[in-house]
Amino acid sequence: MKYIKATLAGIGLTFVSACEQTDDPIVLGTHTDLTGAVAIWGVGMANGARMRFDEANAAGGVHGRQIRFIVEDSNYQIPRAIAAANKLINRDKILAFVNAVGTPTNVAVMEQPYAKDVPNLFPATGARAMVEPFNKLIISQMGLYYDEIRAGLKYFVEQKGKTTPCAIYHDTEYGHEILEAAQDQAAAMGLELAALSAHKPTDVEFTAAVLRLKDAGCDLVMVGLVHRDTILVLETARKIGWEDVAWVGNEAAYGQVIADQESGAGEGYYAFVPMSLVYEDDDLSDAVRTWFKNYKERYGGRPSLPAMLGYRGADLVVQGLEIAGPDVTREKLIAAIESLSEYTDLFGNTLSFGPNDHKGVDHSTLSQIQNGRWVTLDTTISF
Repeated sequence: MKYIKATLAGIGLTFVSACEQTDDPIVLGTHTDLTGAVAIWGVGMANGARMRFDEANAAGGVHGRQIRFIVEDSNYQIPRAIAAANKLINRDKILAFVNAVGTPTNVAVMEQPYAKDVPNLFPATGARAMVEPFNKLIISQMGLYYDEIRAGLKYFVEQKGKTTPCAIYHDTEYGHEILEAAQDQAAAMGLELAALSAHKPTDVEFTAAVLRLKDAGCDLVMVGLVHRDTILVLETARKIGWEDVAWVGNEAAYGQVIADQESGAGEGYYAFVPMSLVYEDDDLSDAVRTWFKNYKERYGGRPSLPAMLGYRGADLVVQGLEIAGPDVTREKLIAAIESLSEYTDLFGNTLSFGPNDHKGVDHSTLSQIQNGRWVTLDTTISF
């Protein structure tokens, strides 16, 4: 196989999926974060997707056509995401976006006039804007942050006896959705958020913020951060000896890197997720064990949730392309994915789509770090 890699000045890195090029490839693309604040998501999603597209290409392509997958680095910055999307649409003539990463970047690109007719398939965000109101061009595979945070606050107040909820979040569309959910659920239960702390995605100092939350008497903090800053917050709480508090996040900050902290700061942290991480010593199927092994050999590390979601998003696209036929159009591809009413991914999770249902996932599970690994809790939670 031949790998192609090029650098585009002012835009970022472009990766083309390993394949033997044909005269008429199916061109797909994504704007993602390879070098910024949420690179752990961008790199994982891109790796998982490339792995699946390369498998399809190695098997002869889809209806004899190779898949060309172009990945543009947004650095999790809106101007760069818009520039990348503009290039993908107007220069590369992509059929669809696949696995684009980030709430603010997806929202910004979605609002651009030139993007109105290009499908946005399986964006890596749980923002309501991806599914509400219904948009024919957007199909999701994620849980909704808003639903998860509301369910989490309700659960910890009613079932765990928490009385003083608070929130720490990014000052972005993503973080504001976490804040709104926490405020709405608190109000519905006759409560108020005792303290708030908003941050830039690039912030690295959280001592004052954590002390402010502690001094407010918070015993439950709804978290709207990502991996790096979640770790910094948990480490700060550990250093000041603050233990009688539940930290509750979502899939944006769900990764083994948090559980792996040598200090143990991640122990007890909760997160809602659309699918659970797999471990090598789990009771895995042969197919998942092979996938796990192949991923480690190819990328030099164990797969993360973004890698799993990236692979699943790409697999959904491949299945859609197969159903759509050799003369695929955007309309045919969307209709094909809508026909997947009972799709089960490699990892055993079931999704459902339909002509008026692009949400895919209608539930999330609550997980917690216990003894250095993520454990899925047997709890059905709603608000």
